[in-house]
Amino acid sequence: MATSFCSSISMQAPFSATTTRFCLNKQATIFNNGKTNNLSFSLRRLMPARLAVSCAVKQETVEKVSEIVKKQLSLTDDQKVTAGTKFTELGADSLDTVEIVMGLEEEFGITMAEERAKEIATVQQAAELIEELVQEKTA
Repeated sequence: MATSFCSSISMQAPFSATTTRFCLNKQATIFNNGKTNNLSFSLRRLMPARLAVSCAVKQETVEKVSEIVKKQLSLTDDQKVTAGTKFTELGADSLDTVEIVMGLEEEFGITMAEERAKEIATVQQAAELIEELVQEKTA
């Protein structure tokens, strides 16, 4: 009795459906009938298509960014701005975001590439990018 094994894994692009197909083909003799079958099954991915990793930033950087955001958006002292706060939640539009980025560049003595600056949506993301740019600048 000859048996052959073949396995393959195919995944779809991260922005399409989240189904991952795993296919195991095995020819086998079943119950002396002489029939051969292929075994194949599909699994649903339990993990998201994209994995976001967040690194810890200094609390003082987050606080500075929060203060600059408050200043640029003319927020009152009682309005809370935390690391997870999205600029849009504070009523910022694209022009406000550009002004925030300019204020951050001035305060920290850095220059952000336009592509990277467009990715910033939260105080945390801004603080992470700032620390990365400051570290590159001092290296």
